[in-house]
Formats: sequence, structure tokens, C-alpha cells
Amino acid sequence: MWLVAGLGNPGEDYADTRHNIGFMVVDALAAGLSLSIKQKTSSFVYARGFIGEQAAVLIKPLTFMNRSGIAIRDALGKFDDIDNILVVHDDLDLDAGVVRIKKNGSSGGHNGVQSIIEFLGTKDFIRLKIGIGRPDRGAIEKYVLKGFNKQERPLMEEAVVTAAEAVHVILNKGVTHAQNVFHKSAI
Repeated sequence: MWLVAGLGNPGEDYADTRHNIGFMVVDALAAGLSLSIKQKTSSFVYARGFIGEQAAVLIKPLTFMNRSGIAIRDALGKFDDIDNILVVHDDLDLDAGVVRIKKNGSSGGHNGVQSIIEFLGTKDFIRLKIGIGRPDRGAIEKYVLKGFNKQERPLMEEAVVTAAEAVHVILNKGVTHAQNVFHKSAI
């Protein structure tokens, strides 16, 4: 079974912020599968279902971004039949709306991904990264906790749809195939 974790911060104050793009993708994925992410543990909310032919559990951590590893660790403890982990998260180093897939590697400075690496003791999981761009000026911490502006919103809505499609492809056709499909625009 797959664990598909969208990273973000819980609560209405953070709902439409850049840092919550992982939550947005998991919500879009769940909606497309007619799943409701309402089952709750102390560290995450979740839904179980099938994405194509693959059994999956979709989760959104309740632990806040910088402690995402707690939720992932707890999910692995709750669902003992998880074979693969896919983490969906924002990426400052990609232009807004760009979707990229990576297998393994460092956190790239992302605190949520770093927390997962620390709590699991491994870098061996797949990342689906959605670019949010970097601010021209100002603090990164404030930037990621702000919503998208009018110009970004359509682009990011499209990125959420693309990322949800990428989850389907990753789970059913593999990472390499998904990279070939979704990295076409990379030069």
C-alpha cells in the first residue's frame, strides 16, 4: 500500500497559503476519488482508497510543517502494510506552478521534508514538489505563510491538478515514467 502525504499546516489560518500546497493536492486527489479525508488520529487526518490499481492512504499531518515526520512515523505505525511513501510539498527553488518528482535525496532546505528524514532515519521516499517561487524580498517564513496573489492563483490551481495527475502516474506506472511525462518542459 502507498502512503501519500500532503504537507502543510492545519487550521483555517493556513488553508490557502503557499506552504499548504501539499494539502491542496491531497484534497484535490481525494475529491477526484470521492474520498473524504475525515478519519482522525492524534497526528494526522486520513482517508483510504484506491488510486487506479493501487491501494493508498492519503494523509494530512496535524503536527504543523516543521514536525511532519511525527505524522509520517505515526502513519507507518498505524498502517503496517505501507510499502511506499510519496510526500507532496511546496518548493521555493522551483518557479511557481512547476511540478517535479524526485526519488530520495536531501531535504533541499525544506523543514517538513527534513523532519520526515529525521523521524524515519532515511531519505528513501519519493517527493512530488510543487514550485511556489521565491520572494523578491522579505522573509521566507512570511512568504510561505501568505496566500497566492491574483496572478499566481490560476497557475497554482493548474499545478494542483497536474500534481494530482502525477500522483496517479507515480503510483500506477512508476517514478521514471512519471518524470518522463511531467518533466517534459525541463531543459
